[in-house]
Amino acid sequence: MTASLAICHGRADIGDPERYINPARHVRAFGVRMGLKKMTGSTRSSGGLDDRRKRLLFRCWHRGTREMDLILGRFADAEIASLSDGEVTTFERLIEVPDPDLYAALTGDRPLAPEYASTLFDRIQAFRAADHDA
Repeated sequence: MTASLAICHGRADIGDPERYINPARHVRAFGVRMGLKKMTGSTRSSGGLDDRRKRLLFRCWHRGTREMDLILGRFADAEIASLSDGEVTTFERLIEVPDPDLYAALTGDRPLAPEYASTLFDRIQAFRAADHDA
């Protein structure tokens, strides 16, 4: 039976399709523990936050790359309510840095541009390095 005919009849053209497709392996990164059923999305409600912090929390979880969502989103979940107005302003500027540049700086592959360097960036980097439970 040809491959196209096998597909037409609802069968794969390989002997054991379950062995053919490997499920993605778990990668332990940024404090995400093995065995978690769900590793996406905010664990914090935006209730009680002012509009500026709500917007910032949302933007941290919707960066465009999953790695940055996990880094910035988890930091925001834990710290957004306690940031001063000045730190919120710094955070808003920091998240304007493109994902590849910010990720490289957070992982130590490249230095952060001096205009974005701050104690808040250092806190995010330290938070990322720590092993936090989700």
